[in-house]
Amino acid sequence: MIKTSDFSAFGKNDIRGIYGENINEELFYYVGKGFVKYIEEKSGLKPKDIWITLSRDARLHSECLAKVLTKGIVHSGANVINLDLVPTPLGYYSEFASYPDDICKDIKISAALIVTASHNPPEYNGLKMTFNKASLNEEEIKLVKKYTSEEMSVDISSTKHGESRLYNIVPQYINTVASKFPFIGKGIKVVVDSANGTAGVVAPQLYRELGCEVIELYSQPDGNFPNHHPNPSDLSTLEDIKKTVVETKADLGIAFDGDSDRLGVIDSDGNAIPGDKLLYIYAQYLIKDLALRGEKPVIVSEVKCSQVLFDEINKQGGIAIMAKTGHGYIKSKMKETGAILAGEMSGHMFFKDRYYGFDDALYAGCRAIEIIAKNKVNNPDFHISDLLTPFDSVYTLNEVRHDCKNELKKAVLKEVTDKINSDNYIFGTKINNIVTLDGLRIIFSDGFALIRQSNTEPVFTLRFEAKTKKKALHYKNILISILDESIKKVSECEEK
Repeated sequence: MIKTSDFSAFGKNDIRGIYGENINEELFYYVGKGFVKYIEEKSGLKPKDIWITLSRDARLHSECLAKVLTKGIVHSGANVINLDLVPTPLGYYSEFASYPDDICKDIKISAALIVTASHNPPEYNGLKMTFNKASLNEEEIKLVKKYTSEEMSVDISSTKHGESRLYNIVPQYINTVASKFPFIGKGIKVVVDSANGTAGVVAPQLYRELGCEVIELYSQPDGNFPNHHPNPSDLSTLEDIKKTVVETKADLGIAFDGDSDRLGVIDSDGNAIPGDKLLYIYAQYLIKDLALRGEKPVIVSEVKCSQVLFDEINKQGGIAIMAKTGHGYIKSKMKETGAILAGEMSGHMFFKDRYYGFDDALYAGCRAIEIIAKNKVNNPDFHISDLLTPFDSVYTLNEVRHDCKNELKKAVLKEVTDKINSDNYIFGTKINNIVTLDGLRIIFSDGFALIRQSNTEPVFTLRFEAKTKKKALHYKNILISILDESIKKVSECEEK
């Protein structure tokens, strides 16, 4: 059972934890009630007028968690539209969708709840929350946490009972998205790896609607994830799709995470395209399109991305904005700045241009197919990697994930910060600037080193970029040495 005092699963962007430890049915029942109270306070609506869409991923415990979440909502007098197992982007889309009269005639959807732990291992689960077509930010999640705690302290009995209705949103979503790309995929061959997550119920059919020839890998949802972990930012999970792209001479491969809000794109030579490079591909076409209308688009990305991305966006006529890592932070920054495109290293891509602004890997795949198709009209030998030449001037190491207990991370990062601030030449190269937006982005004249706390796992994430591989490795070795010393010092202090 979850103790009333245990709310460790409430994070900065969502609720996420290990099922049976800090995530279980009792907690989700009260989260349902707490979320209804949150909507009441924010909207002024009475529970009977609140309608919440509810969807889930393929994890083995997602269905039971969704059921008790529904119970908590309807026991508060509010109502649920059950979308069942669908990709997370369809949960977001549900706030923009139209519904038949027998589902919710003349009713406005107030919010969406999505039971998922995204790319985390099978033992994890969680909840993503939106209200009024926007993901909850850190402060709003704290409010839901407060209301959940309050609901736990009152009598469970209730005479209220809202409604729950089942709706298959998949056909409407496919029709909506495909209509934006009529037959654009004709002549394009794409390999789709759904990783036994949620993408398999939508992506293959969607891309066939565009006219693509689709080769499927692991489309059947299975919460055991029997073939590989559903995380395209982990290069070890991409071996099968890389091999298949090369063997079938496909134009690209698209790999999805467990809940399909992140993608990894594989070029025709079997190489994975990192998230910052993929965002650059989208950005350069968006900048060109809007320049014809005299517009200068704002494009948001996060602290882990290559400096080349930010420099090239500005050079080509866009406005590059750096934000904290995390889909909630990115969405908030988009709203704040009026951005129409954003993306993260992890493969979250957000299109406000010709779309709704939320992170939808299925839709992002359509945009990649569109770019390839349009280029192949004039150049049949076109490869999507042809668009990445600005990145040839730097060497970027793969992301490093360094274990550290969650309860130590704050103190460890302070110790690292103090060490680096005490010596401007600690890396053997002068530090030009330190960006503290999200961890430390240490900037040199020829590159950068980054350390930040993961929002979802007990690790630090590190990034390194320089003009040469040798220099990037040098920055890596120095920072890891500082980090190891800091972890050791903080751990020893904790033990005393």
